[in-house]
Amino acid sequence: MATSGTFVTEVPLKGTVEKHYKKWRSENHAISEAIGHHIQKVTIHEGEWDSHGAIKTWDYTHDGKPEVFKERREIDDEKKSVTFRGLEGHMMEQLKVYDVIFEFIPKLEDGCVCKITMIWEKRNDEFPEPSNYMKLVKSMVADMDDHVLKA
Repeated sequence: MATSGTFVTEVPLKGTVEKHYKKWRSENHAISEAIGHHIQKVTIHEGEWDSHGAIKTWDYTHDGKPEVFKERREIDDEKKSVTFRGLEGHMMEQLKVYDVIFEFIPKLEDGCVCKITMIWEKRNDEFPEPSNYMKLVKSMVADMDDHVLKA
């Protein structure tokens, strides 16, 4: 049986819950304009940009190399969370399960926190744990804050 696990981290953000949630929930078509050094393009395959169950492909850069990620979107407006459920792509060559959940939580003062939960299962134990992907996701969320504050 291959190794599985869950990584959890929190990223403090200066922008509001509403602005960050909207960007990741409904405005993926514009993400490359905001964080183009990470995400070069997002393409919709099924559904609408902001619909639950939509399938999208992300062209991104990881460790200096171009990669692709195809995912199915799950939305929870009550929790202000978006789940990206991995279907195909570079990381799915090594992982059987790859789910990333962004949950935006208000802080008592200004801003919010993005709680990132990454659930994964390797195809076999020869592959490394996907901690480098968690670093990438954390950096994307943090870098989006600058764009959200300018909007």
